[in-house]
Amino acid sequence: MRILVVEDEERLAARIAEGLRDRGMAVDVSHDGADALHKLDVSEGYQVLVLDRDLPGLSGDDVCRALSGRADAPMILMLTALSGTDDRVDGLTLGADDYLGKPFSFAELVLRVQALGRRGRSHSAVLTWGDGDITMDTLRRVVLRAGRPVALTAKEFTVLRLLLAADGAVLSQEQLLERAWDEHADPFTNTVRVTVNRLRRKLGAPDPIETVVGAGYRIARP
Repeated sequence: MRILVVEDEERLAARIAEGLRDRGMAVDVSHDGADALHKLDVSEGYQVLVLDRDLPGLSGDDVCRALSGRADAPMILMLTALSGTDDRVDGLTLGADDYLGKPFSFAELVLRVQALGRRGRSHSAVLTWGDGDITMDTLRRVVLRAGRPVALTAKEFTVLRLLLAADGAVLSQEQLLERAWDEHADPFTNTVRVTVNRLRRKLGAPDPIETVVGAGYRIARP
């Protein structure tokens, strides 16, 4: 899951981002509303926006308004010290999907982010390959090969999910890097190739992942 955290308190933003990354999520951080909208315009695949309401310049309310009606808008979890009933109603009316008052429990934040990510997914919760030879339950985070569980790291799981969801379309290394890692990932790194190679070893034969020379990777025809 790819998350954008928008919080002007830099230490709080860093703690939120670190905690979400520890749970296998790809997280980018912005400290103001204008930069957040820029990131949403130029980057693909944000599923959840963790948005502080009280931002300098362009406020969280303004960001919500700007995203209203956009087909590619992520699910929005609004964070604010204003946690009264009227404030919650105002935030949800602006377009937020959920609302969490400060101070908050980090465990609750994680659960709410995960719930919004599940709600925002447009693809099926269960992805398959080879007439069920490989089955991925994206909600339970379980992968089976010929009925046997396959233990994958968070990044391996995400790369396999992206390839299965693409349904045979080629995804370049750059696309996989952008969608499965965060914006600080080195574009010249070989981490995508290494992750794909580990996936191949864990999934075994026949290899479900096809390398398209000069283009990237795709799920092979069974």
